[in-house]
Amino acid sequence: MSQKIGENNERLREFVERPIGRLLWQYSLPSVVGMVVMSLYNIVDRIFIGHVVGPEAIAGLTVTFPVMNIATAIGVLVGGGAAARVSIMLGNDDHENALRVMGNALVLTLVNAIVYLTFFAIFMDDMLRAFGASDVTLPYAREFMTYLLPGLLLINVTFSFNNIMRASGFPRKAMVTMLIGAGLNIILAPTFIYVLRLGIKGAAIATDISMFVSAVFVLSHFAMKKSTLRYQRGIYRPRWDIIYGILAIGAAPSIVNVASCMINMIINNSLGRYGGDSAVAAAGIFTTYTAMIVSIILGICMGMQPIIGYNYGARRIDRLKKTYLLAVGASTLICLIGWIGGMTVPRLIARCFTVDANLIDVTGNALSLSMICFWVVGFQIISTTLFQSIGKAGKSIFLGLTRQVLFLIPLLYIMQNYFGLDGIWLSFPSSDFCATVVTVILVVTQFRSFKKQYDPERL
Repeated sequence: MSQKIGENNERLREFVERPIGRLLWQYSLPSVVGMVVMSLYNIVDRIFIGHVVGPEAIAGLTVTFPVMNIATAIGVLVGGGAAARVSIMLGNDDHENALRVMGNALVLTLVNAIVYLTFFAIFMDDMLRAFGASDVTLPYAREFMTYLLPGLLLINVTFSFNNIMRASGFPRKAMVTMLIGAGLNIILAPTFIYVLRLGIKGAAIATDISMFVSAVFVLSHFAMKKSTLRYQRGIYRPRWDIIYGILAIGAAPSIVNVASCMINMIINNSLGRYGGDSAVAAAGIFTTYTAMIVSIILGICMGMQPIIGYNYGARRIDRLKKTYLLAVGASTLICLIGWIGGMTVPRLIARCFTVDANLIDVTGNALSLSMICFWVVGFQIISTTLFQSIGKAGKSIFLGLTRQVLFLIPLLYIMQNYFGLDGIWLSFPSSDFCATVVTVILVVTQFRSFKKQYDPERL
């Protein structure tokens, strides 16, 4: 069967020719490595902060998570949407509009960052208070965010263009981008926190420096001749149809991150009410541990997205389906391993972050309760990325919100009233189970739709 691959897209021929298993491995492995290393430097930050500064600093850092989620949401609104649009357009041999997506993505990233960073700077204390900061933890949270603000713009630029780099056929170089930033941070963070005794602000400064180097590296790629997409005049002029296409697809992961912000705010305030700063700090350790596992799943998603997007554009639904099923299998196995750790050695995990006996006990209980159904999370994340990759923004948004909004928020309020602090932790597995049921229904319906829409011989 002939494929619509232009002269400029020869590099992308492997999307429709290479065996799916090898292709998914080729694109996912660099993404997984990069995401894991990125998670490792966050873990290194929190381990040193916990051991050098203390449990109050961990609680202060936890309070900043919702602010970070807002910044991430704005970043993926552009970066995730642009990468998906680039993949689909290259699959349709539409190189000109793929270039326009890249140019418009740069403009959107810069404008969005300037707006939200100004807002953060003006209302910093009010935001941190709303997200659960107490009189004890507010100074730590404020100090960290004040020094991190410049780095948030760099993180958005790096994320957006790293995704576009991967979508345009450079998965290994995209991995290098993440390794550069993470590697620098792993070196700089302990130096600033422990050796120079800069405390929590040292972690923020280390992130700023690391992200600056990563941003320069990823942006320079698109000035090179070997790049599939290169900077050209005229691609930066805003076009509303291009902007709408980016934002429509990017809205799904962005709204999910905004929902995470809301959830973190509600959870931090509930934990503070029922368990004090120790419970908030325990949530930070729980989030760090699960984020490490989820980072592997997100790496698989990043590798899966251009394969699915390109084959969807090329009408190769057989390859799309195989990619999805392999990704689901791998992600479920990874979540099972993480689930075993959280259920069997929760206090050992807590000891990695703190020597405080009370915090170890609270964290151990949190992990053993909140991770009961964690093994299904990979399936949910992969399925949400499936819909994003094929441009089904509405389904992707709905699926992304089922776990965090539709189920978790009501269950959180109901269960904490009956079971107190334990009820807060138990609301996580309860929402995971309910969201999984909805996910199965949507995925089965979508694949039935493929059978009706495309030639059965291709399935």
